[in-house]
Amino acid sequence: MTRDTKGGGAPPNQTRQVTIDALCEHFANDAITIEDFESRVDAAHQATTTDELRELLRDLPSGNLPAVAGGALQPAGSHEYPAATFTHSKERGYAIAVLGGSRRRGRWTPARVTHSVAVMGGVELDFREALLPPGVTEIRAYSVMGGVEIIVPPGLIVESHGIGIMGGFEHAGDDFDRPGPTAPVLRISGIALMGGVDIKVRHVGETARDARRRRRQERRDRRRGLLGRAADPTEDVRRLRD
Repeated sequence: MTRDTKGGGAPPNQTRQVTIDALCEHFANDAITIEDFESRVDAAHQATTTDELRELLRDLPSGNLPAVAGGALQPAGSHEYPAATFTHSKERGYAIAVLGGSRRRGRWTPARVTHSVAVMGGVELDFREALLPPGVTEIRAYSVMGGVEIIVPPGLIVESHGIGIMGGFEHAGDDFDRPGPTAPVLRISGIALMGGVDIKVRHVGETARDARRRRRQERRDRRRGLLGRAADPTEDVRRLRD
C-alpha cells in the first residue's frame, strides 16, 4: 500500500482512533479482508501524519476520514424523521395493482389515508423521501396472491397491525434507531390473503443488500462493543470471523 507521508501534521490520538474505527466498520461490511484489515490497522498505529491516516481510507467507500466532531463516532439511534410543515393535501389516496405493479417513490406527499391493493400484482410504497405532515398518516394494505412492500426510513414512528391468512404480514423493525417525540406516525393495517405485506427499514439510497449488511454490522457493534474501544481491535475482529 502506498502511503502519503507529506504534510498533514501529527495526527491526534482521537483522529487515529476514528480511523481504526472506520476500518473496523469496513471489515464488518466485508469491504476488506482480514489480512488487509490487520495491515491497515498496523499502519494506522505507526502513522505520523493525518495524511497517512487519510490514505488508509482513500480507496474505501467512505473515501476520507470520518467526521470527528464531538470526540468520536456516534452510534446509530440519533435519527429523527423531519415532519413537513403543511397538512395532508388529500384525504384519500390509492395505489392499486391488479396483475401488474404500482410504485410510489422519491419525493411525494401521501394522502391522510392511502388504500393499497395488490391482486396477483405488486405495490411498492417508499417513504424514505416522502413528505409526511405531523400527526398520523394511514396505509391500509390488502394483498390477495400478491405483495405490498412498504419501505420506511430510520426515525419514522411506525405502527403496524394486520392479518395474514395463508400469507404474511411482517414488520422488520430497526432496534438501532430511536424516533424522536415530534416524528410523524405511519400507521399500517390490512390483510394478506395468500400474499404478503412487508414493512422494512432502509436509509435513503440503501438497497436491500446494503440494509442487511448494515444491520449485521450494527448487531456486531452492539454485541461486541467494537466501535470506540481503545483496545487492540484485531483481537475483537478475529473473534468476529465466522
